[in-house]
Amino acid sequence: MFDWNRMRALLATAETGSLSAAARKLGLTQPTVGRQVSALEEELGLALFERTARSMTLTDAGRDLLTDARAMGDAANRIAMLAYGRGQTLEGTVRITASDMMSAYVLPDTLLKLRALAPRLRVDVIASNDVRDILKREADIAIRHVRPDQSDLIARSIGDAPANLYASKGYLAARGRPAQLSELEQHDFISMGDDTLFMQAMHERGIPVRAENLRSGSTSGITIWEMVRKGFGIFPMSQDIAGQFDDVEPVLGEVTDLSFPVWLVTHRDLHTSRRIRLVFDLLAEMLGEREV
Repeated sequence: MFDWNRMRALLATAETGSLSAAARKLGLTQPTVGRQVSALEEELGLALFERTARSMTLTDAGRDLLTDARAMGDAANRIAMLAYGRGQTLEGTVRITASDMMSAYVLPDTLLKLRALAPRLRVDVIASNDVRDILKREADIAIRHVRPDQSDLIARSIGDAPANLYASKGYLAARGRPAQLSELEQHDFISMGDDTLFMQAMHERGIPVRAENLRSGSTSGITIWEMVRKGFGIFPMSQDIAGQFDDVEPVLGEVTDLSFPVWLVTHRDLHTSRRIRLVFDLLAEMLGEREV
């Protein structure tokens, strides 16, 4: 088993590019960091760095090991967070709001992991496509696709969720698979919410959707997705969710890149709560791993 101090020395040296900078980052002396890196190389029988007078550059072997070292670092951070949380009584209720689609098809897997880490914590999910007002304490943590501009809110970017247009295999077999964007004008789309806003959003992404293409619609993401699966038409969906269903397929693939941002949001005052802060940080890490 590798010595974790040696792996930390590897990570810090790789990230900073020198033993002296790595020592400052770790709060150690430069000779100590140098010995840990050398001991790791000797243990593995590999040269992990190319050394010059002023810098340390990873070798190919070092770059290969770095991926595993970072994974170990993430795991160690999660264990430390869990230990801290349990020491600070990670229990009670946390209310999380997200769209009905994310609530149904993304959050359950994530919350199961959270339950394993914090078995005494209760999580209530508010599945809503409306923007819940955290300022009014309708929820403790929100997952949103637009960065809030209120100064009292703390927002953390989870990243961009890859998304495309999707339709059922049955629909595409019957209506044909479009080969270029202009052919979408001959297809049915499912609208969500206000038709004008939906068309505007599609036009901004280069998708030619007109009122006559909107043959059905709903305010419920789950209802719309079931309509997609039944062959009502085309609708944009994240790859993470669509990939869970084998009866749909992307329309025009990467040509219809509809990636959207994901933000985790809480109130500045709530973030001082150990329970909220720890759940917020764990959700950010877990959702980031999914590329939601």
